Order: sequence, then structure tokens, then C-alpha cells
Amino acid sequence: MYQGSMRVDLEMIRHWRGRYRGDVNSGVVILFVLAGVSAIIDWWSVATGRRSVEVVAKPATLLLLIATALVIDPATPSVRVWFVMGLVLSLAGDVFLLLDARLFVAGLASFLAAHIAYIVGLLVSGTDTTAVVIGVILVVLAIGVTGRRIHGAAAKTDPRLAIPVAAYIVVISAMLVAAIGTVNIVAVAGAALFYLSDTILGWNRFVSPIPNGRLLTMMSYHAAQALLVLALLSL
Repeated sequence: MYQGSMRVDLEMIRHWRGRYRGDVNSGVVILFVLAGVSAIIDWWSVATGRRSVEVVAKPATLLLLIATALVIDPATPSVRVWFVMGLVLSLAGDVFLLLDARLFVAGLASFLAAHIAYIVGLLVSGTDTTAVVIGVILVVLAIGVTGRRIHGAAAKTDPRLAIPVAAYIVVISAMLVAAIGTVNIVAVAGAALFYLSDTILGWNRFVSPIPNGRLLTMMSYHAAQALLVLALLSL
């Protein structure tokens, strides 16, 4: 009985070693903590309307997460390449959205490209067919409940937004499906929070105001990006 228990324990150790092949050093911890502090400062600036602080803290958070991703010892180096691209493109989107409301489409395009980079990285890590099917069902339901409303309201606000918003909804939905397909709980949580963040943003901007909508958007957005960085340890 003892030997049987030992065999089970050894199998569990091998299993978790196979899933968590990356390594965390002190540099990763320091950068990740600094990114968290920067994110909290950004949330405070959004909640209190301190624009001058937000324009510094928001991009600083992504810069620190990019640095974390570069320092981290990833489970699969090629996945890290695509995720860093996603982070850099997200940073560009953040800057566009901070600069001028008229750059909304440019910001949207940057985040769309970021999601494509994330999709490639997630696919490189490998996906499970059954999980992908489940993901497709879930995003179809999400599009039916919220995506359709956001797209319709955006097109009504400005007909020129109809195609860009539709394309964005499709791509971020594909990113969530790819994450679910990896069956990696950290990646799934990160992608789901990204989806939630953009749903709040779109609903708040085009459908109807959400109490503390901008704050909720930023909190879920930063948490999403942080989780995707942490997912590099196991993808």
C-alpha cells in the first residue's frame, strides 16, 4: 500500500513538473510587484480623475509586465515571443487611447493585433479539441448576450465603427477560445478577464454607462495581462 502511494505521488510530481516547467527568480518577483503597484496607482488615478497620473501609471504598468515577461523563465520560449508581442501591441493601444478619443480605432486596431499575437502563442502551446469546442459554444453565447448589443450600439453611434468593432469582437472571442483550448487555468483566467474588461469598456462606451465602468475596465484589464504573463510559466 505504501509503495502504491509512493508511485501515485511520483506520478503527480511528474505531472506538475510537466505543466509548470518555467522558473521564477527574484527579478521576476520584483518586476511583478512593481507592476502591481503601478496598476494600483493607475486604478486610483482613474477612480479620482487624476489624468496626469493616469498617463504615466497606465503605460508604466504594461512596461513593467513586458519586462517581467522578458525576465521570466518560460515553459516554452516561442510562446513568450508571441506574448511579448501581444504586450507591446497592448501598450501601443493604451497609448493611443490615452492620447486622443479620436484615436479610438487606432487603439482598437492595436489591441486586435495584440489578440492575434496571443492567439498564435496559445496555439503554439497546444490545444485540446474538446476544450476548443466548449470555448466556441461559450463565446457564441457571450456574443449573443453582450457582443451583439455592443456592436449594434457602436454602429448606431458611428457607422464607421461597425466593421472594426465586429472584427475586434471576433478576434478577442477567438483568443478566449484558444485560451480555453490550452486547458491552462491561468491562461483561461487571463483571457476571460480580458474579455470581461473589453465587454465592460464596450458596454460603458456604447450601450449605457456602468457605475465605475472605467475603473472596472482597468482593474480587469491589468489582472488579465498579469495572468497571461504568469501563464508563461506553464504554457
